[in-house]
Amino acid sequence: MTTSFPINRALLSVSDKSGIVDFARALHEHGAELISTGGTAKVLQDAGLSVMPVDEVTGFPEMLDGRIKTLHPIIHGGLLGKRNDPSHVKSMKAYDILPIDLVCIDLYPFENTISQPRTSDAEAIEQIDIGGPAMIRSAAKNYDFVTVITNPSQYELVLADLQSTKGKVTKELRRS
Repeated sequence: MTTSFPINRALLSVSDKSGIVDFARALHEHGAELISTGGTAKVLQDAGLSVMPVDEVTGFPEMLDGRIKTLHPIIHGGLLGKRNDPSHVKSMKAYDILPIDLVCIDLYPFENTISQPRTSDAEAIEQIDIGGPAMIRSAAKNYDFVTVITNPSQYELVLADLQSTKGKVTKELRRS
């Protein structure tokens, strides 16, 4: 079985936007379709990158004040589907679920928010991330096929791997 795979689709959704435009641009130059949510999508679009909003991927609007964006079978099926398992491939095809090869997700800045002296309980509660951890776990569970990035310090590692393998990410990097 091949252990290096190209990044055809990448889902980017980060609170810390440092370096995300350059990283996304490099992914796009390697042929990746970019999928994103809210603020990250706006930053990427403002930088001139073509981005598909998550709600266009799922066909379902963001709702409940942004609490539900990525919690959807189209997203998690794209992350969890084993590309070498005929039953997974069949199910994905039946429900028009396309694989997602990379997720770049960081968690909401909960600790930073609650360390502020006048943070209300309501503000703190909104910084409890649900979709981010779920996507990180889904992608990590399927590291044979999906690259997981949780910090801007990892961008260069992934880009170096893409460069050295002619646009693919190695299993060794995905596992680490």
